[in-house]
Amino acid sequence: MSEDNLSAVLHGVDDLRLEQVPIPKPGPNQVLVRVHTVGICGSDVHFWTHGAIGSFVVKEPMILGHETSGVVSEIGSEVQHLKVGDRIAMEPGLACKLCEHCKTGRYNLCPESRFFATPPTNGALSRFVVHDADFCFKLPDNLSFEDGALIEPLSVAIHSCRRGNVQMGHRVLVLGAGPIGVLNMLTAKSVGAGKVVITDLDDGRLALAKKLGADATINVKGKSLEAVRAEIISALDGQQPQVCIECTGVQPSIETAITTTKSGGVIVLVGLGADRVEIPIIESATREVDIRGTFRYVNCYPTAIELLSSGKLDLSGLTRAHYKLEETLEAFKRNRKADVMKVFIQC
Repeated sequence: MSEDNLSAVLHGVDDLRLEQVPIPKPGPNQVLVRVHTVGICGSDVHFWTHGAIGSFVVKEPMILGHETSGVVSEIGSEVQHLKVGDRIAMEPGLACKLCEHCKTGRYNLCPESRFFATPPTNGALSRFVVHDADFCFKLPDNLSFEDGALIEPLSVAIHSCRRGNVQMGHRVLVLGAGPIGVLNMLTAKSVGAGKVVITDLDDGRLALAKKLGADATINVKGKSLEAVRAEIISALDGQQPQVCIECTGVQPSIETAITTTKSGGVIVLVGLGADRVEIPIIESATREVDIRGTFRYVNCYPTAIELLSSGKLDLSGLTRAHYKLEETLEAFKRNRKADVMKVFIQC
């Protein structure tokens, strides 16, 4: 095996370096993965530009990247379901598997959870990484390595739609047409939502969302909350959405969700913004509009793989850019331009 394990290591704000690190050895229930493709996430860029996200602060060098696919290069002695050469997608969070949350199937809420590229846990922008075998999922032959990397953000959307209990025929409003917003739109459509309306500030993103299947798009730039609400309801044939999936984290968007959602409906908060936000809480309380949080995802990778491999959900229309691992810094700069939906790094 090659001793080359070039990795993208974040040392601090705007200090991203390419360095050689030791190739790790898998434990009995782990696999060594030769990384193929990593998608850049907004959180990777935020750690690079700010050195922290909330209470997660980069205090020591950390490898970035968590949207990952690759090939099994070596297996631990207890691994049964994988073999060397298998193409896999890697679910990047690892829970304790012992606490109440883990045992009741909500391992994403495990207080001991570790997640790729979230301090102090290293990510996957390397030639080789080690990961627990039970969080590695075989890719069907008809899925590419890029599909494998996209399973991670797609899982965010699947979990969001589950939290919103999106049903066949539902009217759904998605606020924010970035990668996660567009994936939520696509997921809602794939599970049978009737009409899906999506909002944003950028005409280019809205045009892509429309091309990919949004029933209506609304540019909210410079408009009052009342005007935006009226446009949304008009786009839904005079009716309010039963489910709102909020993917921006900004106050006006959250308020729009609260005032626009049908009484008895659900708002799912996916986007993360300021720690404290002023909202019309009485409007939510008196109309029984549920506000639900969402944290990453849980038990979504098998569903994501099935949706993609069956053709129920098609991600081929997402705009993309491609870079080599040696071009990581250029790839991160490209991601900040936001001119494509996803930037991929080939490792």
